[in-house]
Amino acid sequence: MKILMFGRGVIATVYGRVLQKAGHEVEFYVRPGRAATYGETVDLDLLDTRRRVWGQRVVEKWPVRLRETLEPDHDFDLIVLSVAHHRLPEATAFLAPRVGQATVLVFGNIWTEPTAAIGPLPLDRIAWGFPQAGGGFDANGVLRGMLLPSVVFGTLGRPPTERERAVRQAFSEAGLRIKERPDFRGWLWVHFVSDAGLLSQGLRLGSLSELAGSTGALREGLLTGRELLPLLEARGLDLRRHRVGVLLFRAPTWLTAPVLAWLTAHFAPARVSVTAHSDLDAEEPREVCRDTLAEARRLGVPVPRLEAVEPYFARA
Repeated sequence: MKILMFGRGVIATVYGRVLQKAGHEVEFYVRPGRAATYGETVDLDLLDTRRRVWGQRVVEKWPVRLRETLEPDHDFDLIVLSVAHHRLPEATAFLAPRVGQATVLVFGNIWTEPTAAIGPLPLDRIAWGFPQAGGGFDANGVLRGMLLPSVVFGTLGRPPTERERAVRQAFSEAGLRIKERPDFRGWLWVHFVSDAGLLSQGLRLGSLSELAGSTGALREGLLTGRELLPLLEARGLDLRRHRVGVLLFRAPTWLTAPVLAWLTAHFAPARVSVTAHSDLDAEEPREVCRDTLAEARRLGVPVPRLEAVEPYFARA
């Protein structure tokens, strides 16, 4: 399969690498002028847990193919679109006249209706998924991150199409287990408010990486996530269909917070997934919290914990 990763961010790079190693032809689309800045290789320090629970560390200089143009008559089979949720309108507007014959995998957070989030992209060309990886680029440009052994795919209330099955097959060939979420819309929204709860506390501390091992901050993050569950219900989501997804927030924090603190301090995959997010200027965590708070206010749902940390993510 010929695959185009949209952008050269963390998720695009991590999954671009594993897809290429599985035999697929992978390129990266970057903005004009960025190829020279990025260079022909990526410095990786990646914890890969596909085969070992504790992970296998991969440190390498990985050569990549970058392109700064995308013509409508390209021959890519798959375009992987993994951008921050607030960048989706810009990205989908760019891609719409350039989809060609490709399937577009929308691969990340969504807080609006999914069919609205893809803008002018043709719905029959879309596959829905969510990465199970994370990390960040450090001050030296090294991508420090973590890859879990599974990846999430979903549909909006119907079986996967032939195009969607082909995308799943490509990721399966890369040694990733496929997790299906039939109510993908609801799963995305649960994940979004989960992020808002924990990210809000990371912003309060100055960086998500500061959450590692912090029982108190993780407790506040869990309680913030708990207070956001009524917001999902106000949106019409039946939380009974997402019992597993909300269990962490409904469970007693005297139990869950210390466990999370221990995991993020001592269990390598959990530690790396948190400590690699050290960018103090990252905009996506702030946008997640802003959009969540804005929706709570629009629907009249009280969220005092999230409001208390608003100064850390409010626009200047």
